[in-house]
Amino acid sequence: MLVLTRKSNQSIMIGDDIEVSVLSVIGEKVRIGIQAPRAVPVYRREVYVEIQREQEAAVTAGEPAAEPPVI
Repeated sequence: MLVLTRKSNQSIMIGDDIEVSVLSVIGEKVRIGIQAPRAVPVYRREVYVEIQREQEAAVTAGEPAAEPPVI
């Protein structure tokens, strides 16, 4: 894992087309912004885990896997 320190209004780049920006830091809360191509899904981890569980359950039940929601 790469660990970086950034301040408000600073960013990191992932590859050539994904930018993660620190929008604000207030107490223990950090607001981040993510700019990525529409073809790259971006989810909060808890949402991603739930999507994975639903897809695994659908495969186990023999149902076609649902498409993840477009956010």
